[in-house]
Order: sequence, then structure tokens, then C-alpha cells
Amino acid sequence: MKTETKMIPIKTEQGEYKVWTKRCGENPTKRLLLLHGGPGMSHEYFKSFDKWFTDSDIEYIYYDQLGSHNSDNPNDRSFWTIERFVDEVEQVRKALDLGPENFFLLGHSWGGVLAIEYALSHPKALKGLIISNMMANCIAYQKYADEVLAPQIDSISLKRIRELEKAGQYESEEYNNLLVPYYERHVLRKPMGEWPECVTSALSNANQDLYVYMQGPSEFGIAGVLATWDRSKDLSSINIPTLTIGAEYDTMDPHYMKWMAQELPKSSYLYCKNAGHMAMWDDPEVYHKGLADFINKV
Repeated sequence: MKTETKMIPIKTEQGEYKVWTKRCGENPTKRLLLLHGGPGMSHEYFKSFDKWFTDSDIEYIYYDQLGSHNSDNPNDRSFWTIERFVDEVEQVRKALDLGPENFFLLGHSWGGVLAIEYALSHPKALKGLIISNMMANCIAYQKYADEVLAPQIDSISLKRIRELEKAGQYESEEYNNLLVPYYERHVLRKPMGEWPECVTSALSNANQDLYVYMQGPSEFGIAGVLATWDRSKDLSSINIPTLTIGAEYDTMDPHYMKWMAQELPKSSYLYCKNAGHMAMWDDPEVYHKGLADFINKV
């Protein structure tokens, strides 16, 4: 498979920075740009595509957003706004010569927030949109975490998790250890010691300041600047072919993901029944085949 790595200059009000991209494959009509989660994670956990799309004719493009892993990090919280990230994606699109005849955009987790916002701002640039494991309303995301997921944690552990969060000790070893069962149940459904190396690398390479500022201290709900983000009423205005992906054990409500597909005018829903938040690893055949079928149909 042909690959090409490219550093793309991003113009901002504070100067120019560079972001890292890697193109895998070559197809002028099917080009898929991958938006990773976090914010502040990296492209690394998307490497399931190297196995499942190797024999596909779909070109896929890895991309580390500004502040993440291989890309420049301004180390300045004024950069961490949805609007600036949307502008960054648009600059990446232009640099890679992506357009309505070939441009598919997949956003996973935080990347789903970014993908929705991009589609609302630049609808004519896209051929298709994929919203993977992300609800269109962070208030509803927190409600699901509080009412459905939190009760699955034993009461003593839950009480201590809340105490540590209130004390701001979310980088402590105790806090992270208490969340291990939650991550193994709802993020990637196997013991963390068995998680793929590329997933653990994405975690270890995460920009913690960016992540905590926008998402909050963990995947156990949301407490950062995105906590009140809500685009649920705007879904009906996204008039391009869209696929929403939900998973049974996800940190996101799979029923909400199905509802989103009903609200989007040209949408379908892919359900990964054996998966958590990292559905591309938990239910890889359903995830990647469903994604490829959607792209080929469009």
C-alpha cells in the first residue's frame, strides 16, 4: 500500500504551526480523513485500519490535531476552541486536496464533536460524514454517565472517585486505579494489560492539559469546556450522507446514537453489539465492514 507522510502548515492568529498527516492508499473518489478523540489523543489508536482496510480500495488518512503527538503543540489554552479546530480541519482539507467528489470525514469521540461542527460549517466540502461513538449533546452524555453507567460501579469506589475529582487529584495513582474497571467495561472491553500497543501508546502520548481542559479528568462523564456543548437541534440541517456508530457498552448511549440517525436527513445507523467506546477494536469486523459498506454505497 502506498503511504505518504506530510506536515501541513496551519495558520493561526498567533502564527503558523504544523500538523502531521499520513495518507494510506490512493483513491481519487474515496478518501477518508480520521479525526481522533481526546481532545489531545493521537491517530495511533486508529491503526486497526491498517489490518481491516489493507485490501480495501478506500484511501484513509491519519492526522494528529494541533497539540497532539506528532504535531506542534502551542501549549496555549487560547488555541483550544471548537472554532479554531474546525478552521484547522478546513486547512488540512485544502492542503490534501479533498473535496465533495471524494471527501469522507470520520470523527470518533471528541473527533465526532469536531466532525459535526465541521459539517455544519462546511457542508459543501463533504461527500460523506461518519460520527463514531459520540453523542450530539454533552449534557445528555453526562446524564447517561450519571444515571446508567455510574450505578454499575460499586458504591464505595464511586464515592472515592467523586472525592478525588472534587479534590482535583485526577492524576493520582489511586484515581486511575479506581477507574480501571470502568475503562475495561466501557472503553475497550478486555484487561488493560491486553490492550493493543497502539491504543496504550495513544494514551501515554496524550496531551493531558488539552484533554483535561476540554473533556475533563477522565472518560467518566465530561467536565471540561465541552460540558455544555449541544448540537442535537441542528442535526436536521446536516444534509449529507451520514453514518452514526454506536456500541452496546460504550461511554455514549447507543440508543441516542440511533436517535441521531433518525434526526439526520440522509443517515444510517451502525450498531456494534459487542463493543465499548473503542468499537474499532472490540467489534472490528462489524465496525470496519459497516464503515466500508457505507462509503461504497455513497
